[in-house]
Amino acid sequence: MTSLTPISTEFATAISQQLRGLGLTEAGVRAALGAEGWAALLRREPAAADWHLHRQVAADATSQQVATALRAVILRQPVTEADLEAAFGPELVGLGADCGAIARTADGAVRITVNVQPMTVGAPADAQAGGQAGEQTGAQADASDYFLFSDQDAALAEFVPDADHVPGAGQASLTLADSVPTTPTASLLDVGCGSGVQMLLQAGQCAQLTGIDVSQRAVDYATATMQAAGLSHRSRVLAGSWFEPVAGEKFTRIVANPPFVVGPPKVEHVYRDSGLGLDEASRLVVSQAADYLTPGGTAHLLASWVHVAEQAWQQRVASWLPAEGVRAWVLQRDVADPALYVGTWLRDESIDPRSQVARERTQEWLDYLYAHDVDGIGFGFIVLQAISGPSEVVCEEFDQPYTDPLGTEVAEYLLRADWLAKQTSDSVGAARYQLRPTVARENVAVMDTDTGMGFAPQVVRLTRMDGPRWSHDVDELTAALVAGLRPDGLPLDEVAALLGYSQGLDDDGVAALANAARGVIVDLVRHGLVLPAEISEVQE
Repeated sequence: MTSLTPISTEFATAISQQLRGLGLTEAGVRAALGAEGWAALLRREPAAADWHLHRQVAADATSQQVATALRAVILRQPVTEADLEAAFGPELVGLGADCGAIARTADGAVRITVNVQPMTVGAPADAQAGGQAGEQTGAQADASDYFLFSDQDAALAEFVPDADHVPGAGQASLTLADSVPTTPTASLLDVGCGSGVQMLLQAGQCAQLTGIDVSQRAVDYATATMQAAGLSHRSRVLAGSWFEPVAGEKFTRIVANPPFVVGPPKVEHVYRDSGLGLDEASRLVVSQAADYLTPGGTAHLLASWVHVAEQAWQQRVASWLPAEGVRAWVLQRDVADPALYVGTWLRDESIDPRSQVARERTQEWLDYLYAHDVDGIGFGFIVLQAISGPSEVVCEEFDQPYTDPLGTEVAEYLLRADWLAKQTSDSVGAARYQLRPTVARENVAVMDTDTGMGFAPQVVRLTRMDGPRWSHDVDELTAALVAGLRPDGLPLDEVAALLGYSQGLDDDGVAALANAARGVIVDLVRHGLVLPAEISEVQE
């Protein structure tokens, strides 16, 4: 049974207003802690962050009232009731005590029992459009500073999360958010919304927000988050399993950070375990998401899949998708061996790997995986777009380091994929292109084994210096070809012909070069190293 949520919308709204009034937004917390204290908080070291806060107060860089609020709310430290009332007022403290968000400790102090996480995001879609901006008052006016409500962060408080635990904005949530385009869209569906983090982060792009979660506790937290953010007029949070609460509805954008943990078919923690065996939770969401998209709508999912000897991971994930109506881009970000995978998730639930509980859970979990011939667990991103006609599926490894937001690349990838889908071999040859301004050419040489000394040219490498930093090994002829591409210049076939004749090729050789160039260009367009002239100019 779902336990009572220690939060009320009244308390969430009141404490959000108070924190904003004290300047304890995300930027305000960073300033109050100082650079080193903020870094300690990001490392989940509350004692170190508190030590730096003491120094800030001693240097008169942070007021005592702000410091008390920060310790109680952000660092999760117990404080005296008198200090908390001095920081927030007796009425707010009373509201918190009534709903359970503020509790008394054994030694008579008080502490906040919920996680309140400041988050800075873009202005809401209705404010951008001017549609309902006039209705915003108070907390809604400064729409970029929000607060996310969830259960305590086990990294900041000493406890083991229970089965109903609702996390805040963890790494997986932020990774998903980073992979979603920031382009405006009409409606968002968040499947497995938890505390409402994706809804909050998408509020600036999506006019209507819908969240679903099987946990009523999560629904309560997400509802409080939306209410405190002033977004209740254009959001709803529904309780139910998977897509059932929105049966028959369509959305322009879907996001999902589902309970994708690969393991036995049981639920230890509802936020990560689905009760379905192996990778069935990921398969369910991936296979059904397109049914809830409007034409051209997109879904952005985190997922896991097992690696087994008798089936390539690409085949496994592709088998989850319908034969018609979906464009899919699957990026495998990481692969973990079973033992590493199990240990990682046991530590996630604060289980000491040296304990007897860890030994028993590890044995059971690994036995299950090996009984199903699992030799690895893949993790990554899946992007879906609703299209007409046969499905298009691209699965690829994505293990190179990158720092730019992936969502920008996803948006452009879909444009490039749509352009490619409309082409024939002849139209590819007749099109004009431009080499992306951020592409670098590398001449790779290795030791000359024939002479035993010096270096011999090995390959020419074209690498994007932005986005996901895709890299392609090409030959000198291909490098020369792409160097001659201009959006206002000659079509590809004519550039290939000029290059071929300059190399002394006959007509057959030139035709073969042009044909090969078409295939090369398709690959380079798919990864954005070369752009068709028809696609909008990419920001440098």
